[in-house]
Amino acid sequence: MSASPASSPAQHPAIGAVVVGGGPAGLMAAEMLAARGVPVDVYDAMPSVGRKFLMAGKGGMNITHSEPSPAFVARYGSRADRVAPLLDAFDAQALRNWVHALGIDTFVGSSGRVFPTEMKAAPLLRTWLHRLRESGVRVHTRHRWIGWGDATASGAHALRFATPEGEASVEARTVVLALGGGSWARLGSDAAWVPLLAARGVDIAPLKPTNCGFDVDWSALFGARHAGDPVKSAAIAVTAPDGTPLYRQGEFVISAMGIEGSLVYALSAPIRDLIDRDGVAEIRLDLAPGLSAARVAEEIGRPRGSRSVSSHLQSKLGITGVKAGLLREGLSKEAMHDNAVLAAGIKSLPLRLVRARPIDEVISTAGGVTFEAMDDRLMLSALPGVFCAGEMLDWEAPTGGYLLTACFASGRAAGIAAADYLGARAGKA
Repeated sequence: MSASPASSPAQHPAIGAVVVGGGPAGLMAAEMLAARGVPVDVYDAMPSVGRKFLMAGKGGMNITHSEPSPAFVARYGSRADRVAPLLDAFDAQALRNWVHALGIDTFVGSSGRVFPTEMKAAPLLRTWLHRLRESGVRVHTRHRWIGWGDATASGAHALRFATPEGEASVEARTVVLALGGGSWARLGSDAAWVPLLAARGVDIAPLKPTNCGFDVDWSALFGARHAGDPVKSAAIAVTAPDGTPLYRQGEFVISAMGIEGSLVYALSAPIRDLIDRDGVAEIRLDLAPGLSAARVAEEIGRPRGSRSVSSHLQSKLGITGVKAGLLREGLSKEAMHDNAVLAAGIKSLPLRLVRARPIDEVISTAGGVTFEAMDDRLMLSALPGVFCAGEMLDWEAPTGGYLLTACFASGRAAGIAAADYLGARAGKA
């Protein structure tokens, strides 16, 4: 959706509000501003808005989660106290109600995750954009924000954009930045905003990968044989840097480089922090989470006669394929023939993770604009009238709808606050 000549930046030198970034946070901020009668222009670097949102919804659009509020808020870890007020104002149920108001039904899956009935992001985004256009929001694509212009006499913010037609500039009385984190640069989240804000004195925590896979130094044989294999009905145990023991059950996938998948993503933050601290993280795999250690030892100890160890494992514990491969990868030949060591390995197989995957490959990033750099309404202390929202803020959460919920909630808060800022300034004029 490109800007028409009549709505190009050059012809709108005194726009009421500019939103930079056309993801969920930016579009929600625009909706809040428009609802309060503020002229709004949204600028996005990509040929169309919501690209990461659409990509995230390809496998089934997980919009939020149905778990109770205390557990929901706790998912935001060390930043839970800062995210909580945003969710108090716009929680998971409020987000579902908002989706319903677009004419799209939702349902709660067996995992507690909430999905649109059609399981796709495109119908939601299409309907939302139609409603935004009807409310007067103007969208300008292929406009990449490249920094600030000279100070204006009116006190408006001057922004510079790179466009296919050359550089353009626009002035706005208030600005909402919703530029995403540093993952999936091909979809627009390239963190190019970091030096632009840092140069203006904004405190930014270094961006780090989260909801990510990790590298393992597999043997050539294991990597070639099992890359792409899912490890189902497994659990991972790890001790977080603060000493908290963590244990989660689920599924993950073997990659040529290491491990990835939902179970790994759920524990990616403490694993990443261990690697940052120690240079490596050791996790423990439970390959039979439904059985006690005593039961596993009992089954392993049963006479196997002339059967091989592999046949015995398959017969007594259902361990075959990639799980058997993991045991052979992690235990010596001697250990595989020692019933006690083998049983212990099935319940607690050590695995060394040596690095997180590169930041551009991961689902999301931690770090970003610190909450201490903003007031309680998400306005930058160093840049009055400029608000921030979405994944560019210094928070992180696991997959499961938590990322999107906080993006919507922070975009809503920033949009309302930006409208209030304009109202307060008008009252003083």
